[in-house]
Amino acid sequence: MSVAAMVVDQFRQVAREQGKEIAELNDDTVLLESGLDSLCFAIIVAQLEDRLGVDPFTAAEDVYFPVTLGDFIRFYEDAAGSQAA
Repeated sequence: MSVAAMVVDQFRQVAREQGKEIAELNDDTVLLESGLDSLCFAIIVAQLEDRLGVDPFTAAEDVYFPVTLGDFIRFYEDAAGSQAA
């Protein structure tokens, strides 16, 4: 499964588990308008760290907060790629 597919899967799974109705998920979906709250994002990050073995938020040297789902996915793709290198 690709990193992008894992991220989208986690968004949908956490929304279901937390009883949240989420917006349509595409690269342009603004995270703050996705229907998920900060607890949901914390769960997503923790679960992705378990699945991918990396947390780009703690691994990054520069403070960066993704704005869109596409940004979020690329953030994880870059972190997973640099860990594999």
